[in-house]
Amino acid sequence: MTAVHTTSIQSLPLLSKGKVRDVYAYGDDRLLMITTDRLSAFDVIMDDPIPEKGVILNQLSQFWFHKLAHIIQNHLTGIDVANAVHSNELDQVRGRAVIVKRLKPILVEAVVRGYLAGSGWKEYQETGAVCGVKLPAGLQNAQKLPAAIFTPAAKAAAGHHDENITYDEVVKRIGSDLAAQIREISLRLYTEAAEYAFTRGIIIADTKFEFGLDENNQLVLMDEILTADSSRFWPAETYQVGSNPPSFDKQFLRDWLEEVRIDGKPWPKTTPPPKLPQEIIQKTAEKYREALNRLTQ
Repeated sequence: MTAVHTTSIQSLPLLSKGKVRDVYAYGDDRLLMITTDRLSAFDVIMDDPIPEKGVILNQLSQFWFHKLAHIIQNHLTGIDVANAVHSNELDQVRGRAVIVKRLKPILVEAVVRGYLAGSGWKEYQETGAVCGVKLPAGLQNAQKLPAAIFTPAAKAAAGHHDENITYDEVVKRIGSDLAAQIREISLRLYTEAAEYAFTRGIIIADTKFEFGLDENNQLVLMDEILTADSSRFWPAETYQVGSNPPSFDKQFLRDWLEEVRIDGKPWPKTTPPPKLPQEIIQKTAEKYREALNRLTQ
């Protein structure tokens, strides 16, 4: 399968190009969402694609959307993408695209943490809390929390980091009823997914969900869910409290980028990115594929 870094669908109007997804209008009330093989690190999109990454992410999202559909409706329409584009454009969508409902996005990222890691661990060390949620004293890095917590973030403009916010701030932005609904559903989605994933040898340390409202103002789950791009997946067999476990994503790439030198100096984490060695591309692809196989086979 040919890697797809950037799409060029001429049969539909282009609406946006994100870090990974290209979105086209399909009529007035639907979207064609294509998951490319682009890879970003430190908010910079690499020039070199990861072959089949987009197909893997798309398959994993579809798996979870169907598995968790009893909790909340999602944006899938079931329309065949082959009917949406010209025949000469099929290679750009096959296996990596879906036609979804066009929704009014809610500009809050619903982050759920079951373990203390990443920015949550850093904030806990400084304040004893994460996004305003007070936690017990004495927790260690990568430790499982007594119960999963809802730690939302405000969506940032392209090229900027999302900003962690408190639940009270979410209430101010979208209202108490919608905030409570999103928190409850996000915790249910995470808990059920994490319990299942653990039976397949994967710990879901944390994840994020995105929601929108349909024409009837009903809450709908959208974008991607529970992939290695939107979640922190750890192999259960090597997990140890106190250290960062290896993850099923682009960790190989991040580690390499931290060490790479350009003209004798560290890469400044700005455009242009360095060219990726084939070994890094291959290892990254293998990790994405392993996560899909563990969870779905």
